[in-house]
Amino acid sequence: MTGPESTNTVTMYGNAFCPYCVATRMLLKKKSIEYEDISVTEDASRLDEMIERSGRRPVPQRFLGDHRVGGFEELDALERCGELDKLLPD
Repeated sequence: MTGPESTNTVTMYGNAFCPYCVATRMLLKKKSIEYEDISVTEDASRLDEMIERSGRRPVPQRFLGDHRVGGFEELDALERCGELDKLLPD
């Protein structure tokens, strides 16, 4: 699979060691959000895919369908202001 299957799919590109990736996973699990977790360290083509989709290299990068949600700081800011739930699938 080279991208999300539907516009409601939450996709996260990251790695196992990045503290922001770990924090993102914890936030998504806390909110009971199912997501596709793509490791960019295990498959270099996935890193290329992430860079092509986001235009950025740092992990994590998150998408809701084709919409880039951003890194952890952006996700956390959306959560703190109450906007994250509005973007997520029901």
